[in-house]
Amino acid sequence: MADASGSLPPPSGSSSKKKSGKKNKKNSLKAARCEIPVLKGVDGNAARHDPAPAPAGQASGTSADKKEKRLHTKTSIPNLKPLISVVSTATATGSTSSGSLQTTASEGKPAKMSNNGNRGMTDESADFPISEPATTNPASPSSTQVDGVLGTDTPRTEVSQKAGTAPSTGIDYADALKDGLKESGLKEGTEENVEDLPVEGAPEEPAEKPTKMATLPFHDNTTRERPSNADRDAKREKQAIWDEYPSLYFEGDDNELAQLERDRANAYQAAGIRFAPFNIPLQRRLQTLAVLLHSLSIATTVSFFFFLCAIPLFWPLVIPYLLHMLLSKAATDGKLRFRSERFRHSRIWHFFADYFPAKLHKTHDLPADRKYIFGYHPHGIISHGAFAAFATEALGFSEKFPGITNSLLTLDNNFRIPIYRDYILSMGLRSVSKESITNILSRGGRDGHGAGRAVTIVIGGARESLEAQPGTLHLVLGERKGFVKVAMRTGADIVPVLAFGENDLYDQVSPKTHPSLHKLQMFVLRTLKFTLPFLHGRGIFNYDVGLMPYRRPLNIVVGKPIRVTKRAESDLETSEIDSLHALYVKELEKMWERYKEGFAPERSEEMQILK
Repeated sequence: MADASGSLPPPSGSSSKKKSGKKNKKNSLKAARCEIPVLKGVDGNAARHDPAPAPAGQASGTSADKKEKRLHTKTSIPNLKPLISVVSTATATGSTSSGSLQTTASEGKPAKMSNNGNRGMTDESADFPISEPATTNPASPSSTQVDGVLGTDTPRTEVSQKAGTAPSTGIDYADALKDGLKESGLKEGTEENVEDLPVEGAPEEPAEKPTKMATLPFHDNTTRERPSNADRDAKREKQAIWDEYPSLYFEGDDNELAQLERDRANAYQAAGIRFAPFNIPLQRRLQTLAVLLHSLSIATTVSFFFFLCAIPLFWPLVIPYLLHMLLSKAATDGKLRFRSERFRHSRIWHFFADYFPAKLHKTHDLPADRKYIFGYHPHGIISHGAFAAFATEALGFSEKFPGITNSLLTLDNNFRIPIYRDYILSMGLRSVSKESITNILSRGGRDGHGAGRAVTIVIGGARESLEAQPGTLHLVLGERKGFVKVAMRTGADIVPVLAFGENDLYDQVSPKTHPSLHKLQMFVLRTLKFTLPFLHGRGIFNYDVGLMPYRRPLNIVVGKPIRVTKRAESDLETSEIDSLHALYVKELEKMWERYKEGFAPERSEEMQILK
């Protein structure tokens, strides 16, 4: 039995054997201290099992009682870090009467502890003897260390005796270690929970996992398949779009927009209608007035004309004016007469553009020695964005595209409305007829043949206005190829223009919920070549009822020009027309994909191309 100081009794034999044995036992004891922790709850009988004979004159009983008392008062586990890094290998050499336990520390130096003569050897930190191991099968697999805990494929009883278990008590180092770790709640030296430790009887995990996996893990514990070639091609195509089109930002006044939202939230309500407060800034009052005058321009000019006709004193002026209106070719001759740059630069149009507010975004340069056809999408209800961007200089078209004279095109019937025709002629608007487009792009300009001139066509027309619903973008474009033919005849490049927010300016009845009204609208369109949308917006002094457009942002994006080679009428081929049309549609899709997140965040669906 070991004494109170934990020293071992001297073995029997010669003096030389004593010295070498003592030195070997010291080395073995040092290695054992690194491996065997002090275990909580170890039975005191383990210390009294198979005791070694005590030296003469030494009170072995008192020492044993003290050791037993000390074992029962152990309440904590010391530092287990040395054990985590140790790989224990138990090999049996000898018979049941003698055996050895070979221990390999983290430094890779072996240290042997022998149990010759059935003498018990007590470790100072463990305070119980290490009994001799039982005879084992050399062919059985050796025990290995998994995550710092002893694991093996051999039966439990055999592993326990290999690892140095006291047979009388059945105490297993691995079980005791697990119990201690469970009390602490964590795996020593790591942040892993005790539940992550290996379970008894569970197969060992492979040391190395395969590098090639069929699925890739995500942070949300879901898996997905590896991207296919189609996915990689789509990703490369998207990256090409981002490289081709620059980043654009809405440059509106955040303070003004925030004030607008506060006014709407704090508006006085009566019968479900929100009324604008009285303390609206003068700037916003002027913006509303500018939009109101433009929206009522047809009604105002026609009313004024009939007022003149009702007074015989003005008949000498009215009759010659009517003859001039019927015979004039100003809308189609391409000479751009009656166009007033001073009126186009008027301050009133800046108020008009700031009402929404509207912004014109440039993505590519347009050389001034070419001629262009701008295709504007979508039509919306009244095309306020097209008017602000291409019929006025409120958005700075001449500054963004210097050297280019642009003319917005509209229905020829608008030039048959008295006085109103003079209003739109002064703004630079011209007829959308084939004759008008050809004359504008073939006459005048830098070289006298249309260089530096451009026209803007709202390609969807009245048919597309019936598809204008907030949050959507339905383009009637699938069968509309006339503008491509005109471009090939005149040699004009085609430039796609996409107006984000144009369909959000008004609400109108949906064809799906009111099919009978939609049929009536289509009948009027086929008969009179224009339509009557059933719409509503906001009012002058309220936010919910009226015919004024809503104050919602308009972002007009001018895309990449498509080069077109001039062809004679007889050389126009259907395949080339279809190819240019498909390329034009592709550019519109690129613009939508590039800018929809920034300019259409509240969209309800993706862009659709209709026939």
